[in-house]
Amino acid sequence: MLHKGKLQAALNQKRSQFSLFDGSFSDQLNSYRNILETLHTRYPSSAQLAQILPPDQPGMPSAGARPTIEFDRWLVNAAYNHYRAPHFSFGREFANHEQARQWAECIEGVTTVAVDGSQLLPWRDASIPVALVQVGYFINPHMRGRPYIKDVQMEVLAPDEIMEESKTEYADPDSYPYSDMQVTLRRYLLEIETLCRLMAQCAQARDAEAPVHSPVVFFDGSLVVSFALSMPNPYREHYINSAIALVKTSEELRVPLIGYIDTSYARDIITMLRRVDALEGQPVLRDTKKIHDALLWQGCLQWGDRTPAMICARNDILTSYGRYRDRIAFCYLQTTANRGPARLEFPRWMLDEGLVEPVLDVVRAEVIAGLGGYPYAIETADAVSVITMPDRNEFYAHFQDFMQRQGVKFTFSTKSMSKGRRR
Repeated sequence: MLHKGKLQAALNQKRSQFSLFDGSFSDQLNSYRNILETLHTRYPSSAQLAQILPPDQPGMPSAGARPTIEFDRWLVNAAYNHYRAPHFSFGREFANHEQARQWAECIEGVTTVAVDGSQLLPWRDASIPVALVQVGYFINPHMRGRPYIKDVQMEVLAPDEIMEESKTEYADPDSYPYSDMQVTLRRYLLEIETLCRLMAQCAQARDAEAPVHSPVVFFDGSLVVSFALSMPNPYREHYINSAIALVKTSEELRVPLIGYIDTSYARDIITMLRRVDALEGQPVLRDTKKIHDALLWQGCLQWGDRTPAMICARNDILTSYGRYRDRIAFCYLQTTANRGPARLEFPRWMLDEGLVEPVLDVVRAEVIAGLGGYPYAIETADAVSVITMPDRNEFYAHFQDFMQRQGVKFTFSTKSMSKGRRR
């Protein structure tokens, strides 16, 4: 339990350190915001800005982000916004949630699809290692007379499927040989496989019925798998190939795809601003991990406003994306009243074909239907997929019964069971 009586004293001991962090953080954030807000004075077109950024070549520093035609579109109307941080206004205000929900009826007839996954990791105190991955999906046609679909893809992983693949010569020979990373990877792959399959189904139905609006597909996460950089192969390769397959499927089938990151710590714009600042001869921006992109617009956007779309230009994981290395765009969308904007990633073809704004209206409508600024489609897929502690206990009860019917004894630690009940 938390000893509240001692907590205040412990916090007071660190008061000066927290105050120092806050002051340094504010100064650095204001410096980055100033460069962003005055970017148009240095480079009054996307072509000029793109020209001075380092090329996407091995050995070159990362550009972070590259401007698109939307940067020029913002400049046309920027004077009316007093050249604040680049953004596009949503242009609508709602007096109450009822008005917002009435506007969100624009989603009628647009099929939305979302997937999300959950997992049970191998239990170290069990006599037989076993894992479970479950991916839930939600297909909502938003049309009277056409029911939505909620379902799951489930896979049980046997011991040989969760054995650690990459042990180094320095690994502890007594360490647990079954890998959480294998389970997490399999869940991710199943999410992508499910989403690609559903995109193909939606594209077939769209082409047969010729609706006004294409389906919109949501992926709960980033299309740029930078988290895989620190992973050994074959994990890293599996994540990269799977992410490419998702973007490729969207592009080939022309099904809009949104990678939704509710709380993003990406620093693509930050990196771009530092590259620009360095060209001035007397750079003022310090390299810091305290500041990330979303903070640049926090408090500056009204609900529904968004930033111009940019091309993600990280010179790390994207070097392995082949011809798709420059085909992922992103923007930030304000989906709540009191937090920073969410990051949205999408294939570049949507930008080239002018689909970004109509698709973002679908995202806005889903956010209105959801809770706390999160798209309803993803919320529902998460609710379908989630595996709770009671579910875990029920799974092991079923598994124990299953193994006993096979004539195999299955045991587990009573200490772990006791701890699980207390927590």
